[in-house]
Amino acid sequence: MLIEQIWTDNPWRNFNYLVACPESLEALLIDPSDAQLCLRVAGDRGWHIKQILNTHEHYDHIEGNRAVVAATGARILAHYKATDKIAGVEIPLKAGAVVRVGSSVELQAMDTPGHTMSHICLLSKTAAPVLFSGDTLFNAGVGNCRNGGHPDYLYRTFSEQLDALPDSTLVYPGHDYIVNNLRFTLDREPGNQRAAELLDQVQSQDANHSLVTSIGLEKEINCFFRLDNPEIIENLRLSSADFPTNPDPKAVFLALRELRNTW
Repeated sequence: MLIEQIWTDNPWRNFNYLVACPESLEALLIDPSDAQLCLRVAGDRGWHIKQILNTHEHYDHIEGNRAVVAATGARILAHYKATDKIAGVEIPLKAGAVVRVGSSVELQAMDTPGHTMSHICLLSKTAAPVLFSGDTLFNAGVGNCRNGGHPDYLYRTFSEQLDALPDSTLVYPGHDYIVNNLRFTLDREPGNQRAAELLDQVQSQDANHSLVTSIGLEKEINCFFRLDNPEIIENLRLSSADFPTNPDPKAVFLALRELRNTW
């Protein structure tokens, strides 16, 4: 499986992705916001875009669809509940559906509500797993729930699906927010030395060559995976007088998500 992470350098800091079969050179394009840039990268690699996958319906993840379809004839895939929100969807996906790219690449659709209620993540069926997480999981953070989502569902997606992924799973998110997300983790958990070290490493990185994290690393530096951490819990109690002394993980997650909305 060949992967090209495409930095769009737009105000929303989007990543677009090309996933290609090394045998056939057929490619899947994920969340095209900059159609011409994606087409140019595919052309430079000699890859042929046959499919477009939209992780969800927000404009910055679908705005390149029309131009790419016009140039390539690619078919659009999306969550089955997003077919009335995304024009031209030909292949609606449910949990467990397999997206095949060329002759050798298989990606499994995960139904991951929270950021929106019709969000798909893709998990590669490879020895070393790769997760294309859209706006559900960011490097060191999570998506917001303010534009068609719900934090209760986002927590369930994390607790029931993402937390169970192998630590070796590589994470390719929809945006580059790692610097601010690490700063939020350190605001909630100032003693997190691993997050502090990583912030020093990435705050001046070239977004065209961004650090790729793993689920294992996320569990070290992403406070939304660290729901039983005593320092995080104590700081939530200091932030809110009525926060419980012994909260359950969901209460911690929801409190963190609410704080992140205005942080």
